[in-house]
Amino acid sequence: QVQLVESGGGLVQPGGSLRLSCAASGSIFSNYAMGWYRQSPGRQRELVASITSGRVIKYADPVKGRFTIFRDNAKKTVYLQLNSLKLEDTAVYYCRGTYGPNSYWGQGTQVTVSS
Repeated sequence: QVQLVESGGGLVQPGGSLRLSCAASGSIFSNYAMGWYRQSPGRQRELVASITSGRVIKYADPVKGRFTIFRDNAKKTVYLQLNSLKLEDTAVYYCRGTYGPNSYWGQGTQVTVSS
């Protein structure tokens, strides 16, 4: 089993940057595909970015060129670098770890983009 803890959210002005972290414990992190999702009020949770154990990366169209996902297996951590933030990026950001039939979620971290 994997426990996931996100951090790094906060309040930032449009055009600003944040780096989110998701620290894992309890299992072989390197085997897991990791993803960042977000959910804003009244909307469904959506995939933002994902990275497989083999470091294949995918991004949702709204964040391409602005967000970067990367992982450090030695630290059992996956990161999401958020640049050029927009008002519509405001959401709770969750990380998810998946390995075979097993999937685990963190508790989320709030990102608020506001002037």
